[in-house]
Amino acid sequence: MTSEVLTFSGGRLPLKRPGGGRTLRAWDAADEQLLEQVLERCTPQSHPRVLIIDDQFGALTLGLAPFSPVSFADSCLLSESLVINAPADLSIPAPKSWLELPEGRFDLVVMRIPRQLDYLACLLRWVNSVLAPEGKLIAGGMIKHLPSHSADVFGELVNTREVCPARKKARVVVAVRGENTLLDWPDFWRGYRLSSRYELSGMPAVFSRGKLDIGSRLLLPVIERKIADLPPGTRVMDLACGNGLLGLTALARNPALEIAFADVSSQAVASARHNVLTAFPDAVASFYHSDGITEAAGRYDLVLLNPPFHEGGVVGDHVALRLFSQVARHLSPGGCMLLVGNRHLGYHRSLHHYFGRVRQLDADPKFVVFEASVQEGGRS
Repeated sequence: MTSEVLTFSGGRLPLKRPGGGRTLRAWDAADEQLLEQVLERCTPQSHPRVLIIDDQFGALTLGLAPFSPVSFADSCLLSESLVINAPADLSIPAPKSWLELPEGRFDLVVMRIPRQLDYLACLLRWVNSVLAPEGKLIAGGMIKHLPSHSADVFGELVNTREVCPARKKARVVVAVRGENTLLDWPDFWRGYRLSSRYELSGMPAVFSRGKLDIGSRLLLPVIERKIADLPPGTRVMDLACGNGLLGLTALARNPALEIAFADVSSQAVASARHNVLTAFPDAVASFYHSDGITEAAGRYDLVLLNPPFHEGGVVGDHVALRLFSQVARHLSPGGCMLLVGNRHLGYHRSLHHYFGRVRQLDADPKFVVFEASVQEGGRS
């Protein structure tokens, strides 16, 4: 956990980044520019109603705390970051998410520009519906992380008033609302049919929402074989569930499972819930907007995992390692995890640190499928 101090015109802000490793800072130049742009344009004494969208680790929410902002984030990591970083004498409301949208109109929206173009279009359309008629949007991001054609999406959906000069490889845009909203957007849900029984749909921030990803394609037959003979009530977790593909595959083979879906993204959780309720309305299913498996979740007989290998623009195995550790603590005696991972990440080495028994079940030139279980001699 890295701790540094963000210094800006509003003061000094100690920030820690949870779960990211020692070298990863909890803010970047885009956060710095967004804070300065807001403080140059308004003051807390003017009492604007402020909405902050997709703050990463609390720099914006805490830096603009005098404005009493409403925070809204797809990722639950913001909630964890605010618990870690908020001063003891500062009461910060829990962030809203796509599972519970904030109400009313806002005079100022401060937004981190996402990496995905579809999600950017989704956010701008939603901003058009929550921004007051005279309100302003101040949006920023690191230039290397801006999606291709993001300028075209801004031009199409909002009325850009100013593109601030790039500083420290970050860009900030000031705009007022446009006309298009989510209500007139047919692409909010996109999906594919996996079988004749059900369709998998996903909201814009969900991984591979429009097609079956090739890693999961390799894992699905392994899941079907494993699931077939499990007794009713077997507890299964689709971890980092995305649209719920792995868990739905399990339910299609064995509807009597007790199944849980968890993801750091609220759009993913909402998508998985939508797909399960549509295809298997009688399933015993639960849904968690969480960074992995919560301590209160109990133990599972089988965990299904296609782990993400990037978080906040950082690529590596740190997310997977965090999930491996959680799975090892939450497997039932005799339980196991089925995992697909990119071959180049070398999960076969790191899995042995957490699990006593690791077997390779399948592979292709890009991906490898493993089964891992905690046995005597395993470390959790």
